[in-house]
Amino acid sequence: MTPAPTTPAPTTLVTFGELMLRLGAPARERLLQSARLVATFGGAEANVAASLARFGHDARLVTVLADNALGHAALEQLRMTGMDVSRVRLAPGRMGLYFLTPGAVMTPTEVLYDRAGSAFAEAAPDSYDWPALLAGADWLHLSGVTPGVGPLACRAALDAADAAVEAGVRLSFDGNYRSRLWAAWDGNPAEVWRGLLQRATVAFVNDLDIALALGERSDEADIIARRRSAARCAFQAFPRLETVACTLREMDGADACALGALLFRRDGEEVVLPPRRLTHIVDRIGGGDAFAAGVLHGLFSGMGAHETLDFGLTASILKHATPGDFNRARVADVAALMAHGGADVRR
Repeated sequence: MTPAPTTPAPTTLVTFGELMLRLGAPARERLLQSARLVATFGGAEANVAASLARFGHDARLVTVLADNALGHAALEQLRMTGMDVSRVRLAPGRMGLYFLTPGAVMTPTEVLYDRAGSAFAEAAPDSYDWPALLAGADWLHLSGVTPGVGPLACRAALDAADAAVEAGVRLSFDGNYRSRLWAAWDGNPAEVWRGLLQRATVAFVNDLDIALALGERSDEADIIARRRSAARCAFQAFPRLETVACTLREMDGADACALGALLFRRDGEEVVLPPRRLTHIVDRIGGGDAFAAGVLHGLFSGMGAHETLDFGLTASILKHATPGDFNRARVADVAALMAHGGADVRR
């Protein structure tokens, strides 16, 4: 059943993570092939907050921005999404950057981080008053990007998760493992993954994420069977965990793929949405965040498992047609694509 395009009873969700300035090569150029870069802002947790704000929820971002022209411009962009930025802090320091080289034909999209020593990365963990920041919240959303930024951000993310559990705030965790971030310092991602999954109610993780946390990897050849087995292991290891969801992606060059999704519940309910063919992809950055936000919206709105996963997958598909990190779709847009599935002209 397709969800009615109405504003749901809003859920209050807090996200915590770094917002960065994204500098991308235009069109299909290689990075700095010409003296031009396209500037936008993005970050995994902010992307989720932006989507949920557009879906009608009270989405609050906790972050630290550089107290300079870049940070102020970023704050204005966040306000335009409709999210609550009252918990965003400005501090001396630099803005984290990432440079994007778009993929083309069989050349993959490449991300180059320049975020070391950013105002967010240097923020002291005890500068966050988590009981106050989570006051009135129903959910906290974290991703694996934040603890990968460095030891201070890692400690702050774990403190946030602990505070959420103590306050009775549900936690969703998106794996988002970034090997290049973890390689820059001596963190222990397996230990961090275990800690966050122990506290999580909903996890956006696949078999590789679960193997990272548990140290065991299934050898089943079929990807659905492998992820089903991994989800069962996660439910056994992490008693608070209720739902595991992830996408299934089969790339066919840089601008085409088949995108499906899986959802597993502790009670044994399972939904498999077969891959849908996407061509002429505009921008896949943020597609996973759009999926997470869509699934969370379904859970917040009381949708059944199938409808929840379909909403998340469809939201992600719409993000693939949208430039920049943020998804711009509203509930009505997702509902229309779920109902009609086509690209015909709307009149």
